[in-house]
Amino acid sequence: MQSATRVQWRLAMLLTAVLFWIGCSEAGPTADDAELFLADAEQELLSLWIDAGRAAWVQSTYITEETTRMAADAQTAVIGATMRLASEAAQFDQVDLPQELRRKLLLLKTSMGVAAPSDSALQAELSQITTGMESTYGRGVYCPGGDDRCLSLPEMERRLAESRDTDELLDLWLGWRQVAPPMRSSYVRFVELANAGAKELGFVDLGEMWRAGYDMSPDAFTADLERLWGQVRPLYEALHCHVRAGLAAEYGSAVVPEDEPIPAHLLGNMWSQTWSNIYDLVAPPNADPGYDLTALLESNRVDELEMVRYGERFFSSLGFDPLPETFWQRSQFVQPQDRDVVCHASAWDLDYESDIRIKMCIGINDEDFVTIHHELGHNYYQRAYQEQSPLFRTGANDGFHEGIGDTIALSITPEYLSEVGLLSWVPPSDNDLGLLMRLALDKVAFLPFGLMVDQWRWKVFSGEIEPEAYNQGWWDLRTRYQGIRPPVRRSEADFDPGAKYHIPANTSYTRYFLAHILQFQFHRALCDAESFEGPLHRCSIYGSGEAGLRLRRMLELGASEPWPDALEQVTGRREMDATAMLDYFAPLKRWLDGQNAERSCGWPATTPIRSN
Repeated sequence: MQSATRVQWRLAMLLTAVLFWIGCSEAGPTADDAELFLADAEQELLSLWIDAGRAAWVQSTYITEETTRMAADAQTAVIGATMRLASEAAQFDQVDLPQELRRKLLLLKTSMGVAAPSDSALQAELSQITTGMESTYGRGVYCPGGDDRCLSLPEMERRLAESRDTDELLDLWLGWRQVAPPMRSSYVRFVELANAGAKELGFVDLGEMWRAGYDMSPDAFTADLERLWGQVRPLYEALHCHVRAGLAAEYGSAVVPEDEPIPAHLLGNMWSQTWSNIYDLVAPPNADPGYDLTALLESNRVDELEMVRYGERFFSSLGFDPLPETFWQRSQFVQPQDRDVVCHASAWDLDYESDIRIKMCIGINDEDFVTIHHELGHNYYQRAYQEQSPLFRTGANDGFHEGIGDTIALSITPEYLSEVGLLSWVPPSDNDLGLLMRLALDKVAFLPFGLMVDQWRWKVFSGEIEPEAYNQGWWDLRTRYQGIRPPVRRSEADFDPGAKYHIPANTSYTRYFLAHILQFQFHRALCDAESFEGPLHRCSIYGSGEAGLRLRRMLELGASEPWPDALEQVTGRREMDATAMLDYFAPLKRWLDGQNAERSCGWPATTPIRSN
């Protein structure tokens, strides 16, 4: 939109607002008034969302002080308009409205990951804080011993995945966490401002605002999360017990004591959120699946672009249209060598129609092969609901958005790899325990981490965890849910939550926990739709027209209906259910129970982090 046209458009919006308020002053607001208000609000927000998205893309792919400021300014405009419109929407709280309008009003209030006070100066301050923290994270490096050769986060992650030297692992673990303490005071201020904004919208705090977006009361949603965790916790505890024993065998009981939480630096991942990189230490004997996907990609000379093409072809096999040419022209697939970028993988919809992209620093490995399918799931979801009105152009809930691509990734079976030419033969199912163990180290191991990140934030937002106890609260929850402890004493001079991208980026994390539940529920239902016979972990929906049809029907709804309605389109059920995950890993659970029969499992509830 050219500048003159934009000025005319804003003047028209101002005139519309004036006439609207004149009309409302003569009588109480009506449903027609609400419909007009929302139509104008959606058009205003859509324009601002697009501006902010473009600025954020530049800031993430070309980090400088200027691009950070531009992104902050654009985000300030979104926050300011959304807060103003959400406040104005309160006049319709007591008006009898159709369900569609009432739903839009709720989505308007909860459309941002952050709320801000109505004061424009405080809005600008909040935007500067959030973009500043994300830029600090994106620029983070570790320079061992002050050497000139500094390590980026992807480099540290690769070393942490491959090393079995405890000194090197500890050095990398501590080195990355140096990025976080400078964010601590900013985060304290962020909480103050975001809570003030949430209260202006009628919520107790920002955490309640987040939980209000799940088509049930915030308290009911919290209880539902605990219900789902209760379903999968026995599976996680069995895996934890076996992994701890494997680590003790590798590093000795002095490093990994029985009955104690596992030291966080030994699990092959910078945040101990997935454990697949230590598969070799805990794999079932004689459980070689017969292939190595990373090796297959390398031997077939698959490059970064072709990795993405595999993901596109999977969705095409389900009846989805190919990705637009602009996707291939504008996405970031590799890490540039000439500038700082945020390498954390993400999917983007920059015009809420067809300008979809992914941003990654792709490595030729099995993990990124799966991640690509995950990110493309976001993109295909974004395209599917583009005909909905702007406030409905999002997922049924954020767990749906995260779960779609992972559902597809569950179909990356030996049969699928053979069908697309990466694997020359299909190994027998006799050794499937290895496949299940590798996936469990990714999916099952993640569950408590996916739950506790927002548990920490909600307690921070509510004041239950105060600033002087941020780190203690973080490790209390990690110990309680994950059975993980810091490898060395930590103190409140540290800010370990800030070393996880989603904290400085203020991205809700419960979505990932829900996605890990939903993907198995979707997978089981889609396999049932094609009358698959056999163990659930061997089912691939590649090429299934019926599965594609069910998915498209759900994706096209966006957020226009409550999530139970969307869930019913695929599964026939209206409640999230973790039993599909238990079905998927049932053979592994039986094996783990046998292995753990003579072991002492479990861990103490808390771990002190006081400094020496």
